[in-house]
Amino acid sequence: MQHPDQHNPQHATSVLIITCISSFLTPFNGSSINIALPSIGSEFTADAITLSWIATSFLLATAIFMVPLGRLADIYGMKKMIVTGLIVYIFAALLAAIANSIMLLLVARVIQGIASAMISSTSSALLVLAFPLKQRGRVLGINVAVVYVGLSLGPFVGGLLTQALGWRSIFWLITVLGIIPVVMIFWLLKGEWAAARGEKFDLPGSIIYGLGLVALIWGFSALPDWTGFAAVALSIIILGVFVKWELKVKSPALDIKHFIINRGFAFANLAALINYAATYAVTFLLSLYLQYIKGLPPGNAGLVILVMPVIQAVFSPITGRLSDRFDPRLLASTGMALTMAGLLLLVFLDGSLPLYYIIISLIVLGLGFALFSSPNTNSVMSSVNRESLAVASATLGTMRLIGQMLSMGTAMLVLAVIIGHTPITETIFPQFELSVKICFGIFTVLCFGGIFASMARGQARR
Repeated sequence: MQHPDQHNPQHATSVLIITCISSFLTPFNGSSINIALPSIGSEFTADAITLSWIATSFLLATAIFMVPLGRLADIYGMKKMIVTGLIVYIFAALLAAIANSIMLLLVARVIQGIASAMISSTSSALLVLAFPLKQRGRVLGINVAVVYVGLSLGPFVGGLLTQALGWRSIFWLITVLGIIPVVMIFWLLKGEWAAARGEKFDLPGSIIYGLGLVALIWGFSALPDWTGFAAVALSIIILGVFVKWELKVKSPALDIKHFIINRGFAFANLAALINYAATYAVTFLLSLYLQYIKGLPPGNAGLVILVMPVIQAVFSPITGRLSDRFDPRLLASTGMALTMAGLLLLVFLDGSLPLYYIIISLIVLGLGFALFSSPNTNSVMSSVNRESLAVASATLGTMRLIGQMLSMGTAMLVLAVIIGHTPITETIFPQFELSVKICFGIFTVLCFGGIFASMARGQARR
């Protein structure tokens, strides 16, 4: 049986290609749908908060299942997990393409989220096993770059498809693209990889964890209503119970001790959480802003938003290689500072400002995120032993997803307080602009705190 940890060059290359294609699908799908939200809203007569759930429901489902499925991948096999995830993802895309109501579309997005957890919980772990330590930063950087290529092409291709064929064509394209890595896995990948084979799966802990996340995100979306505060308080209690349970169970779904005794692991994950909480809603907000306030068609709005992920895709492999030579802490912290600068520029967004102002802001954001993400990923994956690679990958993915949900939750909260459950029309454009500015102000402050979290991780383990 051949394993990726044997560092066979041909086999490693196959793993890289498969994980890159798989890693491309989710960001491409997500960013292409973001640009199509106004069209979806028009067809189903949905307000901005309902539309935001098209992204949030996906993220919530992925976050709930990421860590438990990462643990199952360690126990039963990473190949089984990633191929199952791809097949389910294809099915969910097909369901979304034929959805005849906003509710069915949301169900499809939840299923896609579960499938995405299967894919994302294994990708980084497979790469770490397949390549030697001296190449780890480079291949993780390539994988991150592919994610940004997906983010880059999504708004552009999604905008063109929405204009020419309607938003459903995006999901038809995903259905076709998803078949490619499935065929490659059965054709090229031999054997199975299960570093924790024979260990027990922590079902009670996984259920408690999922309930805590559901309460947190539902509560956040219900704020400022009292039920929202109650749900957030309940989530804190449930997640506290989860931590206590995980500390005493023999084979935990998430080894909390990593966060207690491994400073690099803990603060690198915290930095990722803050970074995504401050940046994920940028595409969502700018997609609406460019189309409603600037009056751009979906294709043109997609071209403007394209700037940020293109910069990320170009520079991520470079910063990944740099993290093999220099302390990832310094690179990631510099990236967090640049990200804060880009967000600060967007705080002053105004309908009268030219498009090149937005483009410059997106360039700064792209550079910042590229400088942060690859070194931070390398830092996390280098801080744990081989038996915990899939869970480490899943934990980092969960931090990313919780950050993304908090980012969308912040946007939803601000929109709910300022404009309420009202479709965005010309009469409320001033309130919408104010909402966007407030969101970017909150994100800027978050990133400022993230700089200190990133620096606090200490020297990387070599």
